[in-house]
Amino acid sequence: MLAEERREVLLRLVERRGAVKVKDVAEEMGVSAVTVRQDVRDLAGRGLVVRVHGGVMSQAAAHSADPAGTAAPRPAMRQGDTFGLIVPPGSYYYPEIIRGVRDAARTHGVRIVLAVSGETLTENREQVRRLISAGVEGLLLMPRAGLEPVELAEKWLAELDIPVVLVDRRVGTQAGRLEQVASDHAHGAGLAVRHLAELGHERIALVAREESPNTPLIREGYAAACRALELTAGPEYGIDPADGTTSADWFEELVRAVEAGDLRAALVHNDLDAVALVGLLQARDLRVPEDLAIVTYDDEVAELSDVPLTAVAPPKRAVGAWAVDLLRRRIADPAAPLAELLLRPELRVRESSGAAPEPVEGA
Repeated sequence: MLAEERREVLLRLVERRGAVKVKDVAEEMGVSAVTVRQDVRDLAGRGLVVRVHGGVMSQAAAHSADPAGTAAPRPAMRQGDTFGLIVPPGSYYYPEIIRGVRDAARTHGVRIVLAVSGETLTENREQVRRLISAGVEGLLLMPRAGLEPVELAEKWLAELDIPVVLVDRRVGTQAGRLEQVASDHAHGAGLAVRHLAELGHERIALVAREESPNTPLIREGYAAACRALELTAGPEYGIDPADGTTSADWFEELVRAVEAGDLRAALVHNDLDAVALVGLLQARDLRVPEDLAIVTYDDEVAELSDVPLTAVAPPKRAVGAWAVDLLRRRIADPAAPLAELLLRPELRVRESSGAAPEPVEGA
């Protein structure tokens, strides 16, 4: 059947029975529940039926169910949707994004069903299958970084037959009809480099965690800013917890470069590593920012450092809130242009970079 024919059949079923479940109609018509939900959204948007959780009612049945006779179709962008949210395990980076999702969902009356990203592509497929079977109307996906093989992971994401927004993740030309909202980490790294350059530093080191999905973008922004400002890029120091070494081992080469006077500024990803670096420098009678100016990336705990850290702060809560908004808009208007949003981080200046700290609001 063509889509319009199928919707005509669905409308007649609803009018005849008064109310039907999406799952039952899908089985009767031999199509997916996702297809039926899309048909229901279209009919509800035209005011022909009333959507209810897991199903649909005729206008007459909805009015009969309301003794006051005040029942009416809910608007296409409405309260009552259920979204699935898949997030990576652990990591202090993601709770703020999740809070942004939660707060936006509460504001709009959206129910969030949470799942933790699996280790493998197969596990993630199964999680998504279960969420769709449970009746979610859209997916907010923040899958574990580095799902292998990458080509199959992107192909699977592009073929999902339900509205999907990737949250703080980015894919390229294989995205299909996926929408995306993320922090512009490359721009954030550029802010850090420009700040240190304005303070007179011509050589800025990069310290970055190898396992972070944001590291390639931070590295990209760092390199681009160095080129634009005609700075000598590097050295770069990698932090890899998988190698079994400690923070003292990771930073030994960097600390020796500071002691020798070869290094005077660094961008460090992330806050916890930057705090550890401050402690190691102080243990060697080196000072921040006099011997090493530091800008950290994340701003989760930066201001709690013994020397409060200048930090690049990705707009994590805003990423979560925008993701919910994008998904609501997609469900309300399936034909709207696809969106890919990059939200820019901000630089928060404190003592560690050697610049005058930003004034405290109200002080």
